[in-house]
Amino acid sequence: MYDAIVIGGGSAGLAATTWLARYRRRVLLVDGGEPRNRWVDESHGYLGSDPMNPNTLLERARHDLAAYSTVEMLEGKASSAAAEPRGGFAVEVDGKCHLGGRLVLATGVVDAFPDVDGFFTHYGADVFHCPTCDGYQAQDLPVVAFGWDPAVAGFALELLDWAKSVTVVTNGQPFEGNGPERDALTRHGVELVEDKADALLGARGELEGVRLRSGSELECRLAFFSIAHHPVTGLAEQLGCALDGDGYVVVDEQGETSVPGVYAAGDLTPGMQLVQVAAAKGALAGTSCALSLRGEEGAPDNRPPGPDVEQELHGG
Repeated sequence: MYDAIVIGGGSAGLAATTWLARYRRRVLLVDGGEPRNRWVDESHGYLGSDPMNPNTLLERARHDLAAYSTVEMLEGKASSAAAEPRGGFAVEVDGKCHLGGRLVLATGVVDAFPDVDGFFTHYGADVFHCPTCDGYQAQDLPVVAFGWDPAVAGFALELLDWAKSVTVVTNGQPFEGNGPERDALTRHGVELVEDKADALLGARGELEGVRLRSGSELECRLAFFSIAHHPVTGLAEQLGCALDGDGYVVVDEQGETSVPGVYAAGDLTPGMQLVQVAAAKGALAGTSCALSLRGEEGAPDNRPPGPDVEQELHGG
């Protein structure tokens, strides 16, 4: 029996686990080992670690967690989660059941990638999914943006904060934007190419261009893509957590979902998707989760619990 089970070992999950541990709560961290940025060479803008290899950042956090005796880390995939009739939650990981008084979901999102030869050779070095994260690297360079839904228009215009030029390539799909999106691209000199991209040219970190199915080549030094990213909500839906209109898990100002005792953090929840924001959301959810356990005995080997502060002072 754990005080809390944290599912997801990215920045949000690690931050939540850290703060639960600092409240001396027994925590199980379940990590499937597939962080969103596992192919990326450098993440940017994280205070005190700019730039930093994102895998190194996570490794440092796991190393730090090893100093807390109440933390256990389990590599595996959580396949189910359900409320227990007598309280708490049961989580199944690789066929084994684990019980926790609280849950923190930090399962993140999964990106859809463009079908282009050489994509994974370049992804994370000179091909990216986030202008906010990596647009600075595109300063004064020709850039290609892959995508075809209306949102790619705003995505491309955002890249003009840095890039010398931006060309939208729909990868053989018809552009789904209407008049305003097309007009905005034209007004700002963004070319729209409704052709299939066959291959990315050049070595990793030295992108030279994109070869199109028509045989022509587009010069670019960086590429971005805006196709789709899907929050991983399977466990949240099993538990009955409310989702917003875009499919993200709804949380309150404390990071708690619509299901009492279940918290969520990171890219799984609405809002800006940055490593530093994910870590902050995880810290909030972990701290709030720990505070919700005040006065509860929790795991059998816990120290005697401190008082429920609100009840002691206000009788609430």
